[in-house]
Amino acid sequence: MKEEIIIAGFGGQGVLSMGKILAYAGLMDNLEVTWMPSYGPEQRGGTANVTVIISDKPISSPVLNRYDTAVILNQQSLDKFESKVKTGGTLIYDPYSIHHAPTRTDINVLPVNAMEATFELSSAKSYNMVLLGSLLKVKPLVSVDAVMRGLKKTLPERHHHMLPVNKDAIMRGMELVK
Repeated sequence: MKEEIIIAGFGGQGVLSMGKILAYAGLMDNLEVTWMPSYGPEQRGGTANVTVIISDKPISSPVLNRYDTAVILNQQSLDKFESKVKTGGTLIYDPYSIHHAPTRTDINVLPVNAMEATFELSSAKSYNMVLLGSLLKVKPLVSVDAVMRGLKKTLPERHHHMLPVNKDAIMRGMELVK
């Protein structure tokens, strides 16, 4: 098993955090992982993406030009990465910030209303966890338990009270996938 993933959006949407948590979860499940962030100097509001590879065998390089799965959080990222999803791959996106939906017919395209779910959950900061839950429903690469352990490792202790909210968001994201 080897999955090559790009997660892309604006800084402040939790793109890098989602990738980091996914990578830690892979480690918790004793898998090989790479996590390679890319962002501009703007941080919040600038473009950000992260490449995550999860595998049960050693990974030769973290550098990719094509992806098995893309999780897209804004139009600019869709414009940049839609064409880079491998034929037969998966593109998950939130229609909330997409003006022109994906057009490819040779990939599995899944709209996930993550922003609406965060409104329902009254937790805007869990946006990335809703999308992570959707990703894990489609591609069960790691266990939810491993994600929670990875989240606990990446969150500062003063935010550990948010772990149940994040788990609820992950579960809600799983429910959103048809």
